[in-house]
Amino acid sequence: MEKPILAAMLSCSSVKLSDAEKRLFEKYNPLGVTLFGRNLVSPAQIQALTKEIKETVGRDDVLIAVDQEGGRVRRLQGDGFYDIVSMEQLGNIAAKQGIGKAIAAAIEHSILTCQDLHKAGFNFNYAPVLDIAYPETTPALRNRCFGSDEKLIVLLGGVMAEEYAANGICPCIKHLPGHGRAQADPHLHLPVITASLKELEKDFYPFRQLNQTPAGMTAHVVIEAVDDLPATQSSKVIREIIRGIIEFDGLLISDAIDMKALSGTAAEKAVGALKAGCDAVCYCSGNAAEMEEVCRSCTNLADKSLIRFAKIKNIIQTKLNTEVLAEAYYEITGSANMMRRKCCIACNKKIKGERYVFRFLGMVFSRVDRRGHFRCGKTSRLAQRSGRET
Repeated sequence: MEKPILAAMLSCSSVKLSDAEKRLFEKYNPLGVTLFGRNLVSPAQIQALTKEIKETVGRDDVLIAVDQEGGRVRRLQGDGFYDIVSMEQLGNIAAKQGIGKAIAAAIEHSILTCQDLHKAGFNFNYAPVLDIAYPETTPALRNRCFGSDEKLIVLLGGVMAEEYAANGICPCIKHLPGHGRAQADPHLHLPVITASLKELEKDFYPFRQLNQTPAGMTAHVVIEAVDDLPATQSSKVIREIIRGIIEFDGLLISDAIDMKALSGTAAEKAVGALKAGCDAVCYCSGNAAEMEEVCRSCTNLADKSLIRFAKIKNIIQTKLNTEVLAEAYYEITGSANMMRRKCCIACNKKIKGERYVFRFLGMVFSRVDRRGHFRCGKTSRLAQRSGRET
């Protein structure tokens, strides 16, 4: 009989597991473990740590997770890892260079990320960010967003999520049901969003359009129009907005419960999130004593949560399907020849003459000038879903 899986993403304090952490992981069989900068020193050390976690928990499907968005939120960096840009920079490419280049960049961004994650032993990435950037958005979040155009967010976020999944990395969209209007940093304070439900339709839009993504993370924000509790701990927000209006049916994980936006002990925060409807809680501090309190308070995955996890297991069993060359990504604003090579690598299509077509996610592009600008020949599945003609 299989051992029950604890509804928790745990963490560790250093570059290898302590004896206390090993005992916890063996005893409670957590859904997964999230690693942070404090845990990651070099490719060899990271590979050893992720292997140790998998062996200690004793499951091939244990989620080994990281925040590898790009830009300043990039846990894997330095020698041995690719220098990937922020989602804000990807969104800016669309405005400056055209949607074709932005999509090509998002494709390669995702594949390079998958290459790094596979090499290091990860199978789960807390990305992409689908929050909308507003002038008032907290600086803690703003440059992590694709931008203010909700349809562009759907397009680039959808490309990224599908590319992760196709290459064996489970994507996790965040922060449901929308964090963009928050003016406070939830690491330090509890943001309160005062917009009406009508106004918030724009914020919900990217999540609703990509609601088939297998995993998502909640936002530690109060949506005043719905409840006075943080979304993570609000059964009304989760039931009526996330599972209702947005119709998200993936595995719902809380944002880190050790953030100061939530009040109470770690155990109380965990119980509040699970009772509200989260499938699992995320604990990140790496304090073994506190982590045991969280473990004792958490329930095991059951019913719909197990069904949602089964979809994730199907993804993480997939091997890396595509590889690209980093210089093409680094030359995203470069020559037509570099751009042409990029598209050829990304979709495994041969170039024929000066005009060519490549297909990705049902989208067809033709190069139309010598500078490498692209025009879409069809409307993609993602574009159809978002209502955008690219």
